[in-house]
Amino acid sequence: MLKYTCGLFLIMILAGFELFAQKPVPVLKRSQSFFGLHFDFHANETDSAIGKTLTEEMVDSMLTMVKPDFIQVDCKGHPGYSSYPTKVGIQAPGILNDPLKIFRKVTAKHGVALYVHYSGVFDVQVLKKHPEWAVINADGKPDVEKTSVHSNYVRSLMIPQFKELIKEYGINGVWVDGDCWGTKPDYGYAALQKFTSQTGISVIPFNQKDTGYFNFLEFSRRSFIEYVRSYVDSMHAFDPNFQLASNWAYSSFMPQPVNVNVDFLSGDLSPNNSVYSAAFEGRVLAAQANMYNKPWDIMSWSFTLNWNRREVLSKKSVVQLTQEAAEIIAMGGGFQCYFRQNHDASIKPWQIQTMKGLAGFMRPRQKFCQYAKPVHQVALLYSNEAHKRNSKVVYNNDGLDGLKGILNALLDGQQSVEVVMEHQLHNAMKNYPLIVIPEWNFLLPDFKKELLEYVNRGGNLLLIGPETVQLFSNEAGIVVKDTPRKNVAQYLGLNNEMSTLNGLTLPVDLKGGTQSFGALYNNDDLRNPHIPAAAIADYGKGKIASVLVNLGENYNNNKTSLQRYFINELVSKLFKSPVVKVEGSQLVHIALNTLDKKTVVHFINTGGMHADENVYSYDQVPSPGPLKISLKIPRPFKITLQPSNRVVPFKYINGKAIVKIERLDIHNMLVIE
Repeated sequence: MLKYTCGLFLIMILAGFELFAQKPVPVLKRSQSFFGLHFDFHANETDSAIGKTLTEEMVDSMLTMVKPDFIQVDCKGHPGYSSYPTKVGIQAPGILNDPLKIFRKVTAKHGVALYVHYSGVFDVQVLKKHPEWAVINADGKPDVEKTSVHSNYVRSLMIPQFKELIKEYGINGVWVDGDCWGTKPDYGYAALQKFTSQTGISVIPFNQKDTGYFNFLEFSRRSFIEYVRSYVDSMHAFDPNFQLASNWAYSSFMPQPVNVNVDFLSGDLSPNNSVYSAAFEGRVLAAQANMYNKPWDIMSWSFTLNWNRREVLSKKSVVQLTQEAAEIIAMGGGFQCYFRQNHDASIKPWQIQTMKGLAGFMRPRQKFCQYAKPVHQVALLYSNEAHKRNSKVVYNNDGLDGLKGILNALLDGQQSVEVVMEHQLHNAMKNYPLIVIPEWNFLLPDFKKELLEYVNRGGNLLLIGPETVQLFSNEAGIVVKDTPRKNVAQYLGLNNEMSTLNGLTLPVDLKGGTQSFGALYNNDDLRNPHIPAAAIADYGKGKIASVLVNLGENYNNNKTSLQRYFINELVSKLFKSPVVKVEGSQLVHIALNTLDKKTVVHFINTGGMHADENVYSYDQVPSPGPLKISLKIPRPFKITLQPSNRVVPFKYINGKAIVKIERLDIHNMLVIE
């Protein structure tokens, strides 16, 4: 009996140790996370060996070497097949082992959060089974890829499948792909009934030429919001700890106030010219996240391809990826990187070294980047109201060449810039020494009135492009002589230099007291007749400057150094005392933040061939330097260069700390205490 009791006691002890060993390690919430990895492969009908070579050891080695805060793995891609043995969704054929079971077991061991990649609106296979869930296109035919947000899809498949994933695997959250950018106007009976009921419009519009089409797109946007709210609120009620994001919601694709309780904001960059894409998209999401207190991150693709030759792709180097990451984390966001899973759900072990290289870049910078907030300098308007009036679809980020070009020119000129929307500027304009309106052809009257009140009280307004300038022609110190002309003036002249331009030009006369800046010519000879390229006028206690040509569109599509110089010289006439001034290179972007009562100035090396669509991978960039940095700040106690933690000597002259950096790596920071 004693022997039996001792044996039983020993078994109980061992069982207790086993239970203790298997107890999940606490994981970070998305709001606490800084660095993650994304894997997917969009399972399809030809996948017959899912799970075949995926092993616990493979995942364990990756997590041991890389130590991400979270990973996102394939669950259901755009083809609509689930890559795990689901009882709710449509299972891919030939699942040999359960990938989610393996990923969950190993991530739990490491205390790494597990999210799944799940295609939302975009679902091909479910429409074969439930054609009644398809969006109806303008031609009256059901779509073969996109579901209707008015259908039972979200209630009958999406929400039940999320619940299954929680119950069976204990996943921490979902990254819903193919959502806002996949949404299409719906001409199905249920949608049209709702549209007429909400708007009173009974004659259905089918394109931009039809009366009421703007109203129809606005209805489609409200309907998408209701769809997202339905699955977010349902899942929060089911499990308050479950975390959800709709890919690119409230981003450049969807530049509107955050009105659904998503847990985090996120999106994935196009693989081409991603350094500049990261700079733009990071600033858009940062402004939204800061206003609504949401965590955010952006995903880079670990590979690139030529969109015109999609069959050719190549893995990016660590150098390329860290340049992209730097643009994002400098704005206070998190970074994740997408590595493709094999079609048996396994990861590619040879790519773990790249993942490890990214981790080695991210972790030393985390304490100087995560949760940082911007020091307000230049505000660049992304007008939701103008964008949606120029859009032909429900959500996209097309037609932004002017906005992106001006941002790139300002960043290349070492300006610290935030990209902000109307709802973010409302009642906050006074916080910015300069507001830039880039090539928008529409502003709401009340917003324009607020802008003018801001200038009247001493603010500075920079208007870019003929259509934008015309919105303020009565206040900008000019008299418009004619409608905007295409290619009337093809050359920009300034300081005895010229460069080519191509786009709209606005002929004007200057009112008394208005200053001319630069000139526009119809050929490349400075002796020839010219018209003003820009005008600067007093308005109340402030100034309004008007650029009379589409400079942003030009800089985005046919960049020249004179264009960059022109816009930044004009900025200096309006914004005379920036906190940071950099001399020594035009290959540097800056971001100015505050964190833990310290000022942090980020310097990002933008050298390299990332803008060349024929260059897929490069592993070396020039190191700019020496850089002379002037900081208009109270006398600091100490300045350190991070992440090397090197104390930097400085001189303090006339209210400015003068610092010299001999060379810039991919990303360095000056931390001022």
